[in-house]
Amino acid sequence: MSVYHDSINIVSKGENDIIDITKDIQKIVSNSGLKEGLCVVFVPGSTATLSTMEYEDGLKHDVPNALEKIAPKNQEYQHHLTWHDNNGRSHVKATLIGPSLTIPFQNRSILHGTWQQLVFIELDTQSRRRTLIVQLVGE
Repeated sequence: MSVYHDSINIVSKGENDIIDITKDIQKIVSNSGLKEGLCVVFVPGSTATLSTMEYEDGLKHDVPNALEKIAPKNQEYQHHLTWHDNNGRSHVKATLIGPSLTIPFQNRSILHGTWQQLVFIELDTQSRRRTLIVQLVGE
């Protein structure tokens, strides 16, 4: 078993910016020298998340709308009282979705559905520079 490390740098536009990282992950897997195993992608921070979705304009609109219903902007969050940064909703959304993905790969290709892309979702209220940590374990 071998371990391979890499990273992906992202500059988001701010809240609800959804970025397709599928090709970035595939490139890392292809360049790793590993034929099969697991790829873990992790975003450090508490106001961003990783998920999968069909990356198309309709869903890029629908996902933020659904998240707004779960943690709306016009609600008071205790987090605001502590930090005064007006991003309590960002923390709630990120907590519910989670900071990591695990993707199997075989024959140097990630295994995912035809219409399933790997995405980074910025939930903070402002633009951010993020570094996604990518770790592969395999042979």
